Amino acid sequence: MPPKRQQKALAGKGGRNRREDDDLTEVGDQDEWLNAKTLVKPEDQLNLTETELKEEITRILTANNPHAPQNIVRYSFKENTYKQTAHVDQLAVHFSLDGNLLHKESDEAKRQLTRQGIAEAPADEDAAEEETEKTDEVKAEGDEEGASPEPKSGGGAKKLTNQFNYSERASQTYNNPHRERGTATEPPPRATFSANASQWEIFDAYKEDFERQERNKEKKLPGRKDESKNKKKLTSIDGQNDDFNLISKAVKVIERMVNQNSFDDVAQDFKYYEDVSDEYRDQEGTLLPLWKFAYDRSKKLAITSLCWNPKYRDLFAVSHGSYDFMKQSKGMICFYTLKNPSFPEYTFPTESGVMCLDIHPEHPYLVAAGFYDGSVGVFNVTEGKSVAQYMSTAKNGKHTDPVWQVRWQKNDLDNNLNFYSVSSDGRIVQWTLVKNELHFHDVIHLSLAEGSNDSPDGGQLSTLCCGTTFDFHPQTDYMFLVGTEEGKIHKCSKAYSTQFLDSIDAHHMAVYKVSWNKFHPKIFITCSADWTVKIWDHTVKDPMFTFDLSSSVGDVAWAPYSSTVFAAVTADGKVFVYDLNINKYEPICEQSVVAKKKTKLTHISFNPYHPILIVGDERGYVTSLKLSPNLRKLPKNSNNFDRRAKGQGKKGASAEITPEGEIAKMDKLLALVREPELAKKN
Repeated sequence: MPPKRQQKALAGKGGRNRREDDDLTEVGDQDEWLNAKTLVKPEDQLNLTETELKEEITRILTANNPHAPQNIVRYSFKENTYKQTAHVDQLAVHFSLDGNLLHKESDEAKRQLTRQGIAEAPADEDAAEEETEKTDEVKAEGDEEGASPEPKSGGGAKKLTNQFNYSERASQTYNNPHRERGTATEPPPRATFSANASQWEIFDAYKEDFERQERNKEKKLPGRKDESKNKKKLTSIDGQNDDFNLISKAVKVIERMVNQNSFDDVAQDFKYYEDVSDEYRDQEGTLLPLWKFAYDRSKKLAITSLCWNPKYRDLFAVSHGSYDFMKQSKGMICFYTLKNPSFPEYTFPTESGVMCLDIHPEHPYLVAAGFYDGSVGVFNVTEGKSVAQYMSTAKNGKHTDPVWQVRWQKNDLDNNLNFYSVSSDGRIVQWTLVKNELHFHDVIHLSLAEGSNDSPDGGQLSTLCCGTTFDFHPQTDYMFLVGTEEGKIHKCSKAYSTQFLDSIDAHHMAVYKVSWNKFHPKIFITCSADWTVKIWDHTVKDPMFTFDLSSSVGDVAWAPYSSTVFAAVTADGKVFVYDLNINKYEPICEQSVVAKKKTKLTHISFNPYHPILIVGDERGYVTSLKLSPNLRKLPKNSNNFDRRAKGQGKKGASAEITPEGEIAKMDKLLALVREPELAKKN
């Protein structure tokens, strides 16, 4: 036998003996563990009864992560909205360790084995089979010879103790199926409409409509059998309305063109006519009647407020209600334009009479309104709905008496829109638009100066004034004036809710209007039912000017182009225009503008851009009047109001109007009035 094979055989026998020795030691170790163990019982161990020990406690283990969020949202570009994610990752990693195991047949493992001096294992199965055959032969020869030499120390390859069987495993997560949905919409129906609008065709259409209305009046009320027929008629009418909406814009343009042709003479007067007779009058002027605005559904309701739109110069809003508390009915808000005097642009019918309104100066589509039942509301013209977008109720601070005036103010610190209202219940309330609700805050309670009265129970009852009008200072935000039915003027501040800055006994009857001068910061004007109009300096208790108009004065307004010009309307149907710079005692224009003498004029308003003013009466009519050159001091050789206002008129035009010049002009008049008083004191 060769020496190498003999060494291998001996090594094989030696390996068997080592294994037997290892097995004997293992059995001995197991015998030691089979001995009885002494249990050590801790002192604080809980003692349980047999029933408690036998009780089964069921615990359900789930794969859900309790800390995983359930409200994750992702933006869906397909649906253009945020949607909640249905599948949430429930995997929670408690421990992770990066391993450095290498496969034994890899190049790196072989390099490490050679570095450690360990022989390389057979590479393939053929080499392993040859080795087994050789060992078998060595064993056979060893048995025959009976020689069993001891193996040499250090001979043979060392066995790897940390070998492992490499198995490749793979897993795949569940992939959500992708679904795509698509819809194809039908193109909207289109209709082309064209017609010739002549005078006789319009007349025939009106005649047919009138005859159809007459036939409907003659018919009796339908019974239950006719309900189905009425439903069919309503559906057909709705279909006609849908068809009309497609051509509404074109119809509006045609309607304005027809009105422009019908009122061509009035439009020419508005643009170009100037009263030549003003040259021969001694600083007096006239008012030229232009368009007359009315709506059939609101003719019996009085004009309670007028307001020009700050963005669109030809658009103004009118509120309809009733000043007679015995004849209260529904109200209405109408928007008229000078381009179409025959029909309003927008209408908003209301359940209660509208007593006042105001258009937001920065958002001209928002209209705040006050009602006779004490509620206030905000209408949005762009929505196309006849219902108020915001409305106060008894739950959120509604007034208990009619609201006589509302006024928008600057946004609060949170940039929320807000407006103020005054009512006969003695409260001045600030209303803030927050999301879809109206939040209220009582600014001040108008208490009487005499104090509280004693009640029969021995307590004291606080008596409140009835507020009728108010106006905020154009420069000082916190200061405002309030007029009452008792004839007093209170100067108030937003910072004080229990006391007034000052009080003036201005009139003997109810104050209908108080208004700050548009140029001078100290001057304001008031009018009252005691037939007088007074001009005040808020630092002086006595009026600067007093004018008796021989009738109840419903409204007064400052002109936007001069600090000394104002106009007033009275209950006998007259319009008065004053210019203090020309005449401090008499009006430069006194003119009746109503057809019937018994018709009362209620409100007046100047257009801020054009030389016209509008007046409203108690019969629901609004009349527009053009100021003659003497009333607005227009030069003889210029007929453009906007140029005169900007100082860009033709040759001979007046200088540019500046606030400093208007303040100086008013101060000069006030100095003439104050000189006699100073002389008396001296």
